[in-house]
Amino acid sequence: MSRPRQQTLKDLFDWQIQNLATVLRPGTVQSYRYKAKQFLAYLEKNWPNVRRPSQLRRDPHILAWLRSLCERQPPYANKSRMGMIIEVRRLLNDLLACDHPPPEDLFMPGDCPPHDKYLPKPLSPQDDRQLQAQLSHLGGLRSQALLLMRATGIRIGECLQLTVDSLREVGPDQWALRVPLGKLHSERWIPVDDDTRAIFNRILSLRVLGTLPKVPGPSARLLLQKNGRPPSYWTMRNELINAARQAACSVQPTPHQLRHSFATEILRAGASLPVVKELLGHRSIEMTLRYVQVSQVDLQREYYKARQMMGQLHLIPHITKPNADPGIPDILHLLTNIRHFVEMYRRQLNDNKRSRTLARLINRLFKISGELKALDAS
Repeated sequence: MSRPRQQTLKDLFDWQIQNLATVLRPGTVQSYRYKAKQFLAYLEKNWPNVRRPSQLRRDPHILAWLRSLCERQPPYANKSRMGMIIEVRRLLNDLLACDHPPPEDLFMPGDCPPHDKYLPKPLSPQDDRQLQAQLSHLGGLRSQALLLMRATGIRIGECLQLTVDSLREVGPDQWALRVPLGKLHSERWIPVDDDTRAIFNRILSLRVLGTLPKVPGPSARLLLQKNGRPPSYWTMRNELINAARQAACSVQPTPHQLRHSFATEILRAGASLPVVKELLGHRSIEMTLRYVQVSQVDLQREYYKARQMMGQLHLIPHITKPNADPGIPDILHLLTNIRHFVEMYRRQLNDNKRSRTLARLINRLFKISGELKALDAS
């Protein structure tokens, strides 16, 4: 597409967005169109004389726009503000080669707000158990699909894209779910157990009911209703909300909370962070680390262990500083204190092997004390 002859800011934005449409997803292109429209509407309202990129200035145009984003009511989240700034900045930067380019100093590194760091919100163990039981009881196509999401941690968009041949045998008695291209433009394989295989096969049996063909093709969608169409996001969410209400859950869950619950549970069970990262399809380990702050099993255990130690501090013998010219009695006193300290530590261990090793060391210290006493008496 050729560049527009009348190089108004709106014409150039439209031209640039159409160029971006050749490499970006439709949803991303739609986002660029919305952000550009918002920015141009602000300029039209407050600076109607600004028609070309070369007329833009950081002060007052860009700074006033940034201020308007901060003062908007209801307020934008930091993530929304950052998205608007980044996309408008890119559109303007890509116009530096036009006939009337914008100045290069319109934006500064500090213009973007800090990232909002939200923690995942898994369901409580009780709500999780009650919800899964209710979904199993309902037994419909959508409820089984929600159970599959809970059992594998896949996103709802990935679940809706599954095909009838997504479940594959990858080894002797080893099965995995092939998750198609999703949010991060990547495929992955998720190991599944017998229970998850049973959920998948139950969905297949429900899928072929009604007017659907008995032998679907390998690329056919897994989640197809009797009308031949896949369920929508809102249909799935309403199914989840109704199931949670019937199960008397304390919260109204979202489909993504099933993913959070899966990740938290598997971390509590001892899976390593790299493994959880691959299971969830995260781009970086930093995304997975958020779940560590939610899965507090180790944190709680270490906290109560420290509290027990704090309550026993008054029982730990005080090891006095030896004299400048110590003798055997001073050494014997130190060995006695050390034996007591090691013994108190040994009694708190749950590891039998380490406990036995410390018991042998305590016995050696006792023998050393005996030899020192004999040496002092001679």
